Amino acid sequence: MSLLNGRVAVVTGAGSGIGRATAEALAKEGAAVFATDIDEAGLKVTAGNITAAGGKVETLRQDVTDEAVWDTVMDMAAQKLGTPSILVNNAGIAIGGAIPEFSLADWKTQMSVNVDSVFLGTRAAIRKMMESGGSIINISSVAGLRGAAGLSAYCASKGAVRLFTKAAAVECGRAGWPIRVNSVHPGIIDTPIWQKSITQLGEGMPVNPDMPAGANAMDADVIAAQASPMGRAGRPDEVADLIVFLASDKSSYINGQELVVDGAMTAGG
Repeated sequence: MSLLNGRVAVVTGAGSGIGRATAEALAKEGAAVFATDIDEAGLKVTAGNITAAGGKVETLRQDVTDEAVWDTVMDMAAQKLGTPSILVNNAGIAIGGAIPEFSLADWKTQMSVNVDSVFLGTRAAIRKMMESGGSIINISSVAGLRGAAGLSAYCASKGAVRLFTKAAAVECGRAGWPIRVNSVHPGIIDTPIWQKSITQLGEGMPVNPDMPAGANAMDADVIAAQASPMGRAGRPDEVADLIVFLASDKSSYINGQELVVDGAMTAGG
């Protein structure tokens, strides 16, 4: 029996990387998936993969920073697939830059996409799930657990996601709403956002203390091998498998927690 039969999942940033892998993994376990992204071409690929595998999926272009659109997302998901019981706040961006030259505009953009969207999505999901119950999974990062040179805004945004998640879990529990809220903290995962970070490295910006300046896209595997004790970057599906677990009843007493998927990168000194 599949873990998520009869469940409805909303996944943001589902057009590529961890978001696509998550949407596909949830569908494989029986969930009907409402996938959103600003990347409509990527969404079509994700939807095609799910449909080809026999899954059920609907898509919508979504700017996750637009407050008004969140009600539309939840209402459309409910109308087309049923009341959502899973939300994966995955959409995010990484803007690198040294603090002395970092603009307030870039800071606000980073916070809007990575923090405001998580608040808006969580609020919308709680409103839908407070009676029927559900699981909210917020995608943070190992950068939300420790600092990284050249990524001050990104670290701040992902740290905010971590503590917002904990506060939301406590609030839901105290209010008697049957909703669990957890955060997932990937390390180096082979995704488009990782490749973009490598490009920034090639321009001389060290966006992670484990990565040397002057790297370029050809060094991605080498950098991952150096940073991770397991000697490689993680795969999106390895993060998605954890998200499926958190979405399921198998994790029914796991709430308000931060779960790290980084190949032991943060385990050492």
